Amino acid sequence: MILKLNILEYGIDMEEALQGLKLIDLTRVRSGPSAVRQFADWGADVIKIETPDSVDGSEDLGGRRDGSDFQNLHRNKRSITLNLKNKDGLNIFKELIKNADVLIENFRPNVKKRLGIDYETLKKINPRLVYASISGFGQNGPYANLPGFDQVAQGMGGLMSVTGYDGKGPLRVGIPVADLSAGLHCALGVLTALYEREKSGKGQCVSASLLESQIAMLDFQASRFLVSNEIAGQTGNDHPTMSPMGTYKTSNGHINIASTGEAMWRRLCKTLNITDALDDKDFEDDSARTKNRIKLNIIINKALSKNTKEIWIKKLNEASIPCGPINNIKEVFNDPQVIHSKIAETVDHPKLGKIKLVGQAMKLSRTPSKLKSAAPQKGEHTKDILTELGYSEDEINNLKMENAI
Repeated sequence: MILKLNILEYGIDMEEALQGLKLIDLTRVRSGPSAVRQFADWGADVIKIETPDSVDGSEDLGGRRDGSDFQNLHRNKRSITLNLKNKDGLNIFKELIKNADVLIENFRPNVKKRLGIDYETLKKINPRLVYASISGFGQNGPYANLPGFDQVAQGMGGLMSVTGYDGKGPLRVGIPVADLSAGLHCALGVLTALYEREKSGKGQCVSASLLESQIAMLDFQASRFLVSNEIAGQTGNDHPTMSPMGTYKTSNGHINIASTGEAMWRRLCKTLNITDALDDKDFEDDSARTKNRIKLNIIINKALSKNTKEIWIKKLNEASIPCGPINNIKEVFNDPQVIHSKIAETVDHPKLGKIKLVGQAMKLSRTPSKLKSAAPQKGEHTKDILTELGYSEDEINNLKMENAI
């Protein structure tokens, strides 16, 4: 890793941003794989450790191996099967650790200690190892060993209390936001630890949890309580603290409008031909408009009902008022800006043929992310990886017979 960074300092281009980084992947389900994906797509050599079918032939917790979810989460990896409960399998794992830069896992805290693959054990083998853990609630504390899933974290982390409509009960968000944010926070922590390692020469343990990540994602809703002791509630499609900002109905469907500040409010009234609202004391400033937004929304919806969403979006954009359609998933990927962004990337799959997956949301000018390979079959690269470690074909066959791989 130090060599790679020094090469960059001298201005020699690399094909991929994280080329040369070796990562051991012990993750399952979604939060862990979401973290690992940030490294796999940017060129790291990711080795996914999986349990042999002879030990556990069940489907991965991430769903069907050829299913869309598994393919999206586990692309750009190599796969080796190792029985970590077998002495030889565990020894192979530790050999991989010797030259690894990063390990990411999302076991419950007590599981990794029981297997003998916890950070304290592995840092004796490789002091430069950055060891990252994702859990439901943290590596210690009263909930440390409880199982955690996204919906549970959405509820415990407050998100479901500020989502949906007042009086209609709690509502989960339509994506696994706790899983995904925990994965991104973990990846950011690993990159931070790798940067620090360039100065100290030492690895360290990085931890992220679904609960803490969910709370961090509350952002201003959390600070409203911490700073002002204000408990946020449900406001449906309206912004909690600004108006008019929300979802409104035109003659042929809904659109989002986000008007902020007095200048934009005046432009909105002029564009919608509701200039009488400018003289209404109920709408004299943002605080008043938020307090009286039910009345204001009725006025705006009445004005919008006189034309189509396409025409209103054009008019509002011409007035520099943020707005947009509310797309279903098909409409998202048919949108001209989304097509231009090339965020849907094509990769070859040995069974499914050419498939499209969601690429990275950020772009690097010289060393972009790449979708090089579909998710591997279980143990697809076992022989190759063991050969790299110096095992002969006879030794590999013996390991299979002993259920070590």
